[in-house]
Amino acid sequence: MSNINKENSAQEEESSWVSLGKDLLSVAAVLIIFMVLSKLIFGLWTPMVAVESGSMEPHMQVGDIIFVKSIDRVNVITNEEGKKSGYSSFENYGNVILYRPYGEEGVTPIIHRAMYRVEVGEPMWEGGPPAKHAGYITKGDNVVTNKHFDQEGQISYETPVEDEWIIGTAQYRIPYLGYIRLFFA
Repeated sequence: MSNINKENSAQEEESSWVSLGKDLLSVAAVLIIFMVLSKLIFGLWTPMVAVESGSMEPHMQVGDIIFVKSIDRVNVITNEEGKKSGYSSFENYGNVILYRPYGEEGVTPIIHRAMYRVEVGEPMWEGGPPAKHAGYITKGDNVVTNKHFDQEGQISYETPVEDEWIIGTAQYRIPYLGYIRLFFA
């Protein structure tokens, strides 16, 4: 092989690596820009969650991506308050909140509707036990699978959702895009 062919081959190989490097830097720049814009707009570095169960059907489906606005930037409007004021989100009264069950880090957050707020000592539901602390009583929108409040079952048993456990409120939904995220889960 002549020296000219060797030089052309080396330049093409170097050019491929340079091109790949530029592509990777471009992708990294887009991700950084997305994260900064997310923080500015939603108050969270990663404002998206994938819906993993059918507990919010028909308003949110498995595989939907939900954009969440930080709790620092919103006031939670409960289902009870929404009925009085006419405020609704995701085709029902009140906000859908994303919260950490029992405030635990590292567990999958729950995305359910804030039904109403209780104070310490108030019954959590009609005939229910008194609340150990102030917080929200929550429930999924699916009338078939979620006949009871989260606090009546295993999700947040007899424990209202404290303000500190709330990550944010659901804002927007993109159907099907969450399947990509769920594939890697």
